[in-house]
Amino acid sequence: MQYLLLICQDETRADSGPSEGCGTWGDDLAERGVITGGAILHPSTDATTVRLGGQGEVLLSDGPFAETKEQIAGFTLIECADLDEAVKIASTHPGAVAGGSVEIRPVLAGGMNKD
Repeated sequence: MQYLLLICQDETRADSGPSEGCGTWGDDLAERGVITGGAILHPSTDATTVRLGGQGEVLLSDGPFAETKEQIAGFTLIECADLDEAVKIASTHPGAVAGGSVEIRPVLAGGMNKD
């Protein structure tokens, strides 16, 4: 089953920058084929939020939609047997170890298919 790990960090912390990435955290997972994708994201200050107004007009806002300290700093897509394995993997992520959080979401099978 596929799970998306949303890596969340407090961007106001000095040590939350993406410059070092995850180090060697995913090396073994990648070799085993568990990690199937992922990326580090620019800070939320570079985000653009899209909404549709009442008449269908596109409304753009600078920055994130959510007003919160923790923002999504990156994501990892993993393939594993079950949620227990996903929790074990997420609990070793450097973002979680450094005081951030990792949200785990199961990926809906065929969610983007055009069938």
